[in-house]
Amino acid sequence: MTAPDTLTPVLTATWADERSWTLDSYTASGGYEGLRRALTMSPDDVIAEVKDSGLRGRGGAGFPTGMKWGFIPQDNPKPKYLVVNADESEPGTCKDVPLMMASPHTLVEGVIISCVAIRAHTAFIYIRGEVLHVVRRVQAAVAEAYAAGHLGRDIHGSGFDLDVVVHAGAGAYICGEETALLEGLEGRRGQPRLRPPFPAVAGLYASPTVINNVESIASVPSIVRHGAAWFASMGTEKSKGFGIFSLSGHVTRPGQYEAPLGITLRELIGLAGGIREGHELKFWTPGGSSTPLLTAEHLDLPLDFEGMAAAGTMLGTRAIQLFDETTCVVRAVLRWTEFYKHESCGKCTPCREGTWWLVQTLAALERGQGSEADLDLLLDQCDNILGRSFCALGDGATSPITSSIRFFREEYLAHLTHGGCPFDAARSTAWAGQEALA
Repeated sequence: MTAPDTLTPVLTATWADERSWTLDSYTASGGYEGLRRALTMSPDDVIAEVKDSGLRGRGGAGFPTGMKWGFIPQDNPKPKYLVVNADESEPGTCKDVPLMMASPHTLVEGVIISCVAIRAHTAFIYIRGEVLHVVRRVQAAVAEAYAAGHLGRDIHGSGFDLDVVVHAGAGAYICGEETALLEGLEGRRGQPRLRPPFPAVAGLYASPTVINNVESIASVPSIVRHGAAWFASMGTEKSKGFGIFSLSGHVTRPGQYEAPLGITLRELIGLAGGIREGHELKFWTPGGSSTPLLTAEHLDLPLDFEGMAAAGTMLGTRAIQLFDETTCVVRAVLRWTEFYKHESCGKCTPCREGTWWLVQTLAALERGQGSEADLDLLLDQCDNILGRSFCALGDGATSPITSSIRFFREEYLAHLTHGGCPFDAARSTAWAGQEALA
């Protein structure tokens, strides 16, 4: 299926409305109509609707949402929980925060419908602690939902009870990993758990738990309201629906662009006014800094799960960072790697020690020190981390390194012959007059 060249605003449709974050504004645009329909359906029918829609997790992994809900063992006598992962913090990823700020009730309604489906009576929205303004915005929306009877006891006379807790995390990137998030919710240090058991069987408080990304849950109300066929009519055969694409970096109009999955980067850049004037695209990330980077040769690949996998990368969170020819790829990769070294929880040796050594080797190369053999050393270090770390943080740290050497090996070697970085840092800033970071 060919992706259309126009945007399809659904999640972002009301962002420009006056006081779009309030209950009155959300209700005026059809908000909570999906909930009212869900309350007339059986939980299994709600799950079937989401399964039939083809919605896949919007947090990066792309696992079918309805299938994940179906894993909850309903014969387990323990409580069932829904946990929303709003710990958005990967470099370049910036879709969930604006969604919660502009339309928090979309998320709240999605939480309620999802809880109806999995028969959960308590839900947690885990928000990164540094974004206090977002925490307050979502807390206010939850309070409005309680006051309107959308939350609490006997919701709209349906006999269904639900409480929602907005939890502020401590600001650890590792808590974006779902089991580390559960550890944080339970009051312990955020470190990933060994699996199995999986959260669907023994998650929060050792009870069956569904963990979904903000955008995944926020997509549910429109599916229930308009039907699975409506959602499945957008996107591609295996990557259905719409998604928010976050464009940042050297593009004329950076921002959030909601479009069907399968749209190409060339189309998105066109909608965003093109690469900044006088420059051309050099490299880009399709799904945040933990996904293997691509080049201008990949402008016409479909931005869906299958298209990105075929190119050796991942769709991830659709955090598209765009860099023009003034940017030093070695410096960019070093900065990302420093982030992963800093955010490693330290639980496993490959990630704890490996990310430190990656930074040492990369920093030396960026300064023009060492030799060509250090590139092979760097790849060997990545090989000893990839697939051997406790969670995906270590894997993600290797992705920009291996992909950048694949596409820009000569640029790494240029640092050695030049005796340092051959690029002028001031020229790679996004806008004239902006000082380059040290």
